[in-house]
Amino acid sequence: MKKFNIRKVLDGLTAASSSSSSATAQPGAPRENDVVQETLQTEQFQLCKTVRHGFPYQPSSMAFDPVQKILAIGTQSGALRLFGRAGVECYCQHESGAAVIQLQFLINEGALVSALADDSIHLWNLRQKIPAILHSLKFNRERITYCHLPFQSKWLYIGTERGNIHIVNVESFTLSGYVIMWNKAIELSTKTHPGPVVHISDNPMDEGKLLIGFECGVVVLWDLKSKKADYRYNYDEAIHSVAWHHEGKQFVCSHSDGTLTTWNVRAPAKPAQIITPHGKQPKDGKKPEPCKPILKVEYKTTRAGDPFMVLSGGLSYDTVGRRACLTVMHGKSTAVLEMDYPIVDFLTLCETPYPNDYQEAYAVVVLLEKDLVVIDLGQIGYPIFENPYPLGIHESPVTCCEYFADCPAELIPALYSIGSRQKRQGYSKKEWPISGGNWGQGAQSYPEIIITGHADGSIKFWDASALMLQVLYKLKTAKVFERARGKDEKPSTDIVEEDPFAIQTLSWCPESRMLCVAGVSAHVIVYRFSKQEITTEVVELLEVRMQSEFSDVDSPDPGGEQTPTLPTSGTSSSPQESEPHFQPCTGSNSSDGPRDNIPCLQVRSSPLKQSPGYQVELVIQLVWVSGEPPQQITSLAINSSYGLVVFGNSNGLAVVDYLQKTLLLNMGTSELYSPSEPYQRQPRSPRKARQPSGALCDSNDGSNASEDRCKSPTSAKMSRKISSSGEHKPDQDAKDNSFTRSRSSSVTSIDRESREAISSFHFCESYSRKTESLVSPCLLVGTTQGFVIMVALSLPPGGDQRLQQPVGISSCGTLMRLKGGILTMALLDSTGTLLPPSYEPWHDPNASDEEKEKSRRRRPASSPSSQEGQDIQFAVLCSEKQAKVVALPSQTCIYKHSITETSFVLRADVVQIAGTNCITCFCANGHIMTLSLPSLRPLLDVNYLPLTDMRIARTFCFSNMGQALYLTSPTEIQRITYSQETCDNLQEMLSELFTPVETPEAPNRGFFKGLFGGGAQSLDREDLFGETAAGKASRSLAQHIPGPGSMEGMKGAASGVVGELARARIALDERGQKLGELEERTAAMMASAESFSKHAHDMMLKYKDKKWYQL
Repeated sequence: MKKFNIRKVLDGLTAASSSSSSATAQPGAPRENDVVQETLQTEQFQLCKTVRHGFPYQPSSMAFDPVQKILAIGTQSGALRLFGRAGVECYCQHESGAAVIQLQFLINEGALVSALADDSIHLWNLRQKIPAILHSLKFNRERITYCHLPFQSKWLYIGTERGNIHIVNVESFTLSGYVIMWNKAIELSTKTHPGPVVHISDNPMDEGKLLIGFECGVVVLWDLKSKKADYRYNYDEAIHSVAWHHEGKQFVCSHSDGTLTTWNVRAPAKPAQIITPHGKQPKDGKKPEPCKPILKVEYKTTRAGDPFMVLSGGLSYDTVGRRACLTVMHGKSTAVLEMDYPIVDFLTLCETPYPNDYQEAYAVVVLLEKDLVVIDLGQIGYPIFENPYPLGIHESPVTCCEYFADCPAELIPALYSIGSRQKRQGYSKKEWPISGGNWGQGAQSYPEIIITGHADGSIKFWDASALMLQVLYKLKTAKVFERARGKDEKPSTDIVEEDPFAIQTLSWCPESRMLCVAGVSAHVIVYRFSKQEITTEVVELLEVRMQSEFSDVDSPDPGGEQTPTLPTSGTSSSPQESEPHFQPCTGSNSSDGPRDNIPCLQVRSSPLKQSPGYQVELVIQLVWVSGEPPQQITSLAINSSYGLVVFGNSNGLAVVDYLQKTLLLNMGTSELYSPSEPYQRQPRSPRKARQPSGALCDSNDGSNASEDRCKSPTSAKMSRKISSSGEHKPDQDAKDNSFTRSRSSSVTSIDRESREAISSFHFCESYSRKTESLVSPCLLVGTTQGFVIMVALSLPPGGDQRLQQPVGISSCGTLMRLKGGILTMALLDSTGTLLPPSYEPWHDPNASDEEKEKSRRRRPASSPSSQEGQDIQFAVLCSEKQAKVVALPSQTCIYKHSITETSFVLRADVVQIAGTNCITCFCANGHIMTLSLPSLRPLLDVNYLPLTDMRIARTFCFSNMGQALYLTSPTEIQRITYSQETCDNLQEMLSELFTPVETPEAPNRGFFKGLFGGGAQSLDREDLFGETAAGKASRSLAQHIPGPGSMEGMKGAASGVVGELARARIALDERGQKLGELEERTAAMMASAESFSKHAHDMMLKYKDKKWYQL
């Protein structure tokens, strides 16, 4: 454990830090005997991925193990997602990143074969918690189109684009010398090449017969023993899929014209039946009209009733605009089930893994482009199962994200009990059928909550404890606003594009359960949590006019003339002083003048029924100013102890008292820099007076001196905007200006603005000035130019007085300046312990008076507003470029650290880990860093993830206990940890995919079938495909690559003598491979020479007895 003396910290610190760190003894620094002990060491940090949640992005294939009950989904980016019971999820990735075209489980073996678009196949070991590749085989000369692995077989059939079929031993991942060539399979049945192999399956009753489907419409039943085709079935239309009847006497093909053909195995001349499920049947007996292709068909039998035929596609061409459908044909009934998204693949789940038994289908898993649906075949109407996985993250695109680890224990049950009432009805009553795997052991015990904000204005609360993810509660913020828009409002929808309710940023206090959200339409909504349902007659609305400090540059001065909405009184400093109105604004929007005093959205005028959960307390809207739309909100904070909400944008900042529903402060950023006299320039706001908009005003003192003192330097200029200037142009400029830089305040380095915006806030109890000896409520304000400004808050006593007396605010000037925009701020006490903002514990605002009184008695006292004899404090300030620690009240910088010179920090947080605190940073160049507090020693610096998408910058967030997350794709959350302890325990915490399960017994053949040979015929594939019978395959056809999960891979990766031996062995293998190739070439040359010798001998015999003139 290392001790750091504040005065003598320079020794050893510069040597320990590779970047520029400095510490100097300052007059205001702590006394000699004040020592801050730092316990964090580099060894306590390690970065690794933990789990990935959400729907697999751009899925391409799917497979199911009917015994283990595990579902695998492959994606276009080479990712593999495995799902079992709720909470059992796994993610792995193919290194090449090629699309997964097909997946095949080795049923009940704990292994999976994946085929990729780069013509490689891989064997995954699922018996370990983090699956690994055991073997890979890369085809060099042929392209893979279809794979088939029979149940309980170790021989994998691989069909190719050339129409050939190769056979791979999945144990050794070597090719058999047995090859089915396309020309042998079709012989003279067609005059042209049959196209790629689109289907392979063995006859359920005879493993020696292989059914091969070619794209052109030819199907061949191949006899593996005699190496010839038994039957060939020809049809004019291209084939997409083939399915067997379990007795092996019939099969069904789906075609590109929307038809299904049923063939009897022994009658290849013509189909036994041709149907067009969605075709209109003409009365004159002609062929039905062609339909869209049936992309897949499955044929499943039941012991007690009619078989199921399930198919995707095949709709008639006149159904333009109709959504994708799954068709379930059962007996005489045909059900067409509409899906929300296009179908990628589907699988019918059956009771038995044996293909030669009655299938007893009970469900259909449908993989859609953006969803996973499981249909219950056992209930009337085919209801869907309730999906237990967190696949709805992207229901509406995620626009912001926050992560809270180690939050109050009672929060998750409270949110769950409210959210459980929101669930849809009409789901299947049965248990979720994908039920394999086991949960991890020894998971963290602390509660974790993730909050996601979405483009449609919804907010979702997720329980993220123990490496799982489950939705708790959904809040729809758009309910506060009118949906219908009149003609007048059309321009405002252009400004905020197509998502006017999208969540921009949010501030949540877990202890008080207060929630504050800011949307792209420059609106802020304050919510309280209640378990009671209420009806709000009128939604309380506060409109704020935030004006640009530069907006007078292009406007001529019309000699002091003011627009009609402004007061003409010379004593007023506010451009907008009138009676407060808590109803939708009806400002001037006449055709002969620019839009003014109008919010972007219309608040509901009708009563709002508010269900238990989060209920609207106050809506704050920024309004248009002289034809210019309001700038979007870049930062936001709420404090339940003070009853204040503060928000800022590129025009300045505003402070709102949400208890009194009043605007306390609306000020341009530049005005904050000049400190006011202590407690003389406080903007005191009576409850019923209209709030000052461009100035700090003392409403208690009605004297002109007071008015002059608090008058905003820009307010007079602002009020002179003439109505005729730029009717339409400002609209477009503002749209370009405001929306392009709207998404994240932290990405200012990517898109610099000439204006200075407010980038962060921090409520605290601190010393507002150097001369202060008491701590009092304060607000730290950070800007995009790197300034940190201290604002003092003067709060009235609690109880009724808090609701009646005004809150005082005074700017105390600049505390410090850093390079780059300010990202985060925090406060430490003299021992280096984090001082969190004060809060008021939650109580139900709609509870009865008795309950309120009980909860009031139970509540601990909130942080005192001022304390004497308080020790020094450390303000931790972090910007896009550097971090500083400032001693208070002396306001001297005692530590600073340059985080990055060439890049910039996107996200920074002060977090708790291992019982103490540190700063965590995520840079645009992909580095994740941690710095100790207060000395800013670098503890971790890992090049993890280069910024490839603005989505990552917008959603990356750190939390306590070494947790972090970001949206790795539009549909998936990736969680990571930077804690060594979590990395060490990860194996225990992860879920298990493979569980030992008995394979069901094979179906009974019955006495007569056994006697007369009518049952399933087995085949010794080893005799046919083994090296003894089939010989070796050509070495140039495919290359075997040992995987990192295999013994060869592990040996190759080992170090020391074992590594040397492995390398020697690999060298010998390579030498052997080259010798083998040489041997092959020598054999080929010998065969060629022998052939030449034979031909020469034949020629000699032919011409031996002839005379020269007979030649």
